[in-house]
Amino acid sequence: MIALLGGSFNPIHRGHTGLAQWIVANGYADETWLMVSPQNPLKNAPDLVDEATRLKWARMACKPLSHVAASDFEFTLPRPSYTYQTLKALHKAYPQKEFALTIGADNWLLFHQWKNFSWILQHVPILVYPRKGFEIDTSTLPKSVTLIPAPLFPYSSTAIRQQLRQKQDVSTMLDHNVLTDIIANKSYLA
Repeated sequence: MIALLGGSFNPIHRGHTGLAQWIVANGYADETWLMVSPQNPLKNAPDLVDEATRLKWARMACKPLSHVAASDFEFTLPRPSYTYQTLKALHKAYPQKEFALTIGADNWLLFHQWKNFSWILQHVPILVYPRKGFEIDTSTLPKSVTLIPAPLFPYSSTAIRQQLRQKQDVSTMLDHNVLTDIIANKSYLA
């Protein structure tokens, strides 16, 4: 089973990679693919770094990790990028593989707003990870949805971007090579 963890990764941080590793280490999947999204239809991010750079950072952050990889699979799909389209395309490209969708509790509470969410529920298991302030009543979850007891990772890409602009230390939140590249290219610093 491959757990898919999609996101803008703007920038990728230790919460993303920590969750990806936790999923594999705890037997929820054999590997985790971080699906770098070129454009999230539910987000308007004026400070979104270009997709090639975000992919490069994700690959840097995943390089030292076992069974965790960054993927540009969505880059070739129509935009905006809808999860159900990605899942259908993945099943077509990798018919021998099984996939699980990984989303945060905040996204689960909005899941009914996702395009073709019922198709996703019928065809793909969903792993929901906890997010502070977003409680999930497990008795209401469909059979295909599992609330996983992953730890809370206290990182936020939005907060990291803000801290970078304010020249605060974010070295504990980001992979060293990613941070070095962000600083060298003055990403988020303008």
